[in-house]
Amino acid sequence: MSLQKLAAEFLGTALLLVGVVGSGIMAQGLTDDTALALLANAIATGCTLYFIITILGPISGAHFNPVVTLAFALRGEHPWRLVASYIPVQIIGGILGVWLCHVMFNLDVLQASTTDRTGLNQWTSEVFATFGLLFVIFGGLRSRPDAVPTLVALYITGAYWFTSSTSFANPAVTIARGFSDTFAGINPAHIAMFIVAQLIGLAVALPTLKALFRAEP
Repeated sequence: MSLQKLAAEFLGTALLLVGVVGSGIMAQGLTDDTALALLANAIATGCTLYFIITILGPISGAHFNPVVTLAFALRGEHPWRLVASYIPVQIIGGILGVWLCHVMFNLDVLQASTTDRTGLNQWTSEVFATFGLLFVIFGGLRSRPDAVPTLVALYITGAYWFTSSTSFANPAVTIARGFSDTFAGINPAHIAMFIVAQLIGLAVALPTLKALFRAEP
């Protein structure tokens, strides 16, 4: 069963990056309008999240994100023995998803992004985006578990637009996007601070959501 879970996390994260990076490449090739390209990128990412969470959720929990895996583990809802396996599988799956996009769009497979994404505004955005993602996941699980795929898909689609960082909110996605010098890329030199910000978002979310969603006496 553990191998099945790991396979689901690998495939799901790879498909997530195909949705993120592939739609960015396609949008950039079809229009010079950055707003239109971002809209296409956001919609495709939201659609991808909906189907991968719906299909793979019953197998692995549909984390596809080291922060989500850590959040469940720290809440005592995910075995720590799987954390050390989930996270590397998510990162590797994400990178291979990026490389698959490069093959599909006839680009050099091995790339490093030159897109700068740094500064207090973007780091703050990543703290907020990560907090918001965990709010949606755990709030959704408490109130409408069946709606979580839709809630996450809608949240990320919207967060592309209301955060200056375009809401990475995922260390595996952040690392993988450093391997693509395309619309969705991030300069590898700026990855570390994005991940720090995402971990801060996790640290803020855990006690806040525990207090907010605690059982009524």
